[in-house]
Amino acid sequence: MRPSPWKRRLVTTIRWSLLVDALVSALAALLTVVPWPVLTPEMGAETWPVGFVVAEIALWLVPLPVCFAAAALWLGRRRGRWLTGITVVLCAAAVILFCKPVVQAWRLGRTLDAAFGVPPVPPPCRPFSLAAAVVPRNPAPVAIETMQYADGLMLDFYRPAGTAAGGSPRPCVIVIHGGSWLHGNRLDDGTKRWLNDWLAGLGYAVASIDYRLSPQFKWPAQRDDLLAAIRFLRQHAAALGIDADRLVLLGRSAGGQMATAAAYAEVIPGVRGIVDIYGPTDFFRTWEVATRPRSLDHRYNLELFLGGSPETHRAAYQSASGAMLVTAHAPPTLILHGGLDINVFVEQAEVLDRKLAAAGVPHALVVLPWAGHAFDFVNFNTPGAQIERYATERFLASVTR
Repeated sequence: MRPSPWKRRLVTTIRWSLLVDALVSALAALLTVVPWPVLTPEMGAETWPVGFVVAEIALWLVPLPVCFAAAALWLGRRRGRWLTGITVVLCAAAVILFCKPVVQAWRLGRTLDAAFGVPPVPPPCRPFSLAAAVVPRNPAPVAIETMQYADGLMLDFYRPAGTAAGGSPRPCVIVIHGGSWLHGNRLDDGTKRWLNDWLAGLGYAVASIDYRLSPQFKWPAQRDDLLAAIRFLRQHAAALGIDADRLVLLGRSAGGQMATAAAYAEVIPGVRGIVDIYGPTDFFRTWEVATRPRSLDHRYNLELFLGGSPETHRAAYQSASGAMLVTAHAPPTLILHGGLDINVFVEQAEVLDRKLAAAGVPHALVVLPWAGHAFDFVNFNTPGAQIERYATERFLASVTR
């Protein structure tokens, strides 16, 4: 018995819709290979987070093309095999690309221990866990003590787990939030407390700081605030139970810039290392590539932050560019950067890597080939966040022992 005309039309419509779904899935999966397209500055500024979100949740998207392919095979078992074939091929390509981040994270994780030498202590976790990526679980929150470290500026202090009165002082990680120097704060806007809680659970003290924002306050006000926070922590080290000579600066994006520019410009007492997470390191280069295809135009932000253009405010651009301040006295540095970052191109990390190598400074560059800017903002256990967490802990263990 032949199906009625309306049923045939319905099946045909569904099959075409499955083809469209497969095409959309394949295009989305391409974001694990190519950066988010910036067709206009306005579109890029508003939509760039889509690129890093898709790459980090790609594993969770795998069931979609699998279901589309299964439905296409079921409906196309008698006719229209060419349409079914195209749909299945697109779905297969989407599945392969959606699996790419976890495969690359697993392979990258196998190289991390070699980057930091023989670990002084057993690692607290594996570099990458597929189970954790599928079923994420956040670390237990740690009680936060908020205190003022300078006039009107606050920090959140996370006491390390197992701290007891009279116990040995612990290393302290000073966390500096991102936000293009225009916004953000010490908690979950411009940073993420997941890593703070996790590090506190491992026995590290964590101090997440606020700082003055542009355009009201221009560089070097932000550097001065970071230095004030370091002085405050060192002065109150005994009361906080921290070791004033085992401090590490950890900054994301704008915070990474602040950490490198401050610690490379002078020897800061007590600072043992820097963790620079997708931070800009050369603002002359940032200005030059602003109109490059696939780049977000940050010239307006730079003018607000540094006071003008490189021609009118060269000294500010120089003092804010960590890569230009590297000397042999720079602290050991861990650089984490996404290979598909359109906010801060990975070449900024590569420039810093070369400068540190030339100066003989111990350092490690970890490039996440599937990741964009802010790759650790999606979830505590995405591929990017897991690699960041493991590399950070291995680095901290090596510089604070």
